[in-house]
Amino acid sequence: MQLATLARRTLSHGATPAATYALLARLGHRPLPCARAVCLALDIPQADISRRLDDCYDALLADPRPDSESDTGELLEALGVFDVPRELTPTERVVVAHFQTAVDAMGGIRPGHQHGLTRWFTTGNLTAAYLSLAAARPLPRTGSPALYWSSLVTAGELLAGTNPDPRIGYALTHCRSRAQR
Repeated sequence: MQLATLARRTLSHGATPAATYALLARLGHRPLPCARAVCLALDIPQADISRRLDDCYDALLADPRPDSESDTGELLEALGVFDVPRELTPTERVVVAHFQTAVDAMGGIRPGHQHGLTRWFTTGNLTAAYLSLAAARPLPRTGSPALYWSSLVTAGELLAGTNPDPRIGYALTHCRSRAQR
């Protein structure tokens, strides 16, 4: 049985991508083919698979430690290697553009926050991205608070029109009050 077929079957039984990777690796397969098989089973585009695996090959897949299959799978998942991209609607693309304006207006962003935003943009989880940006603040010396909050107000209004999640409304109210200061 091909690795991608085994990965697809394992995922269809409710296993996470990380657990699926670990299972394939524990069966004695090399790390790179295991990671590639999980990505293929998730229908991630081939160009994305190559880029994602190239980015982490030296650190995680080239020379695996014994009994590290589960840890490696979890790390691959946390890095976004197994994130399934979702096509954004035109409105969602405009929302992401406003988010990117807000990020620029922050005047600096922690790498972990930037990584999370990138993953949410890829997977289409714009609610999580909005809530995380609404909870953050622009840096006092290098940021542009007026641009930051106005960008988030515009993005929040667009999101609130298409998403019934009440947290968006609360965050939008917060952003509006910050924009008025």
